[in-house]
Amino acid sequence: MTNIFTYSIGRKLIVALAGVFLILFLLVHLGINITLILFKSTQTFNVAAHFMGTNIIIKIIEIVLFGGIILHIIYSLIIQVQNWLARPVRYRIPNFALLSFFSKFQIHTAAIILVFLVIHMTNFYFKNRFGQVEEITYNGTKYVHDLGAIVIQKFQISGFVILYISCFIFLLFHLLHGFHSAFQTLGLNHKTYTPFIKALGIIYSILVFAGFASIPIVIYFTL
Repeated sequence: MTNIFTYSIGRKLIVALAGVFLILFLLVHLGINITLILFKSTQTFNVAAHFMGTNIIIKIIEIVLFGGIILHIIYSLIIQVQNWLARPVRYRIPNFALLSFFSKFQIHTAAIILVFLVIHMTNFYFKNRFGQVEEITYNGTKYVHDLGAIVIQKFQISGFVILYISCFIFLLFHLLHGFHSAFQTLGLNHKTYTPFIKALGIIYSILVFAGFASIPIVIYFTL
């Protein structure tokens, strides 16, 4: 029996499942990060980051997350290359009626997001895991890395704030198509609830962008 994941539909299914997982992760990540501007102290952020970095269940989920990112990238590239090869001669006048603006440039926004992800992981994740990060004590017993201080330090640099927000604009464009596309691939495509999924995708994408973008803006102008 031929493996379904060798077919185009199977690859699209992997991209969709990985995409949904990443959509959920963004909410968790935003929930932790936004505590930096909701509270006067970085304690809540640092304790949450410490929990995420030491809890065994979270560590397993982290491996799944990285696997999801890798699969999402690899199979998205495979699908895109197959689409290019299937139509080597481009139309002189692109048919935007058949292909939305966001879906047309999905691979381009993905490339920009990947570059940002590497920069983001280098500045925060790898520095927290393998670099020298100052430890801080809460309640006299708990030792955690003061990752919040690093985030605040970065967001006090105007160039980094501009880069961060710009990349999340591209993530917004990516999500505006990717959210609906993922659920459509999973079979949730019906005249009754498809409009709801599209509307939910727009609301989700805007809220995620606004949430992440507000963090560096508030830190830069108030701290």
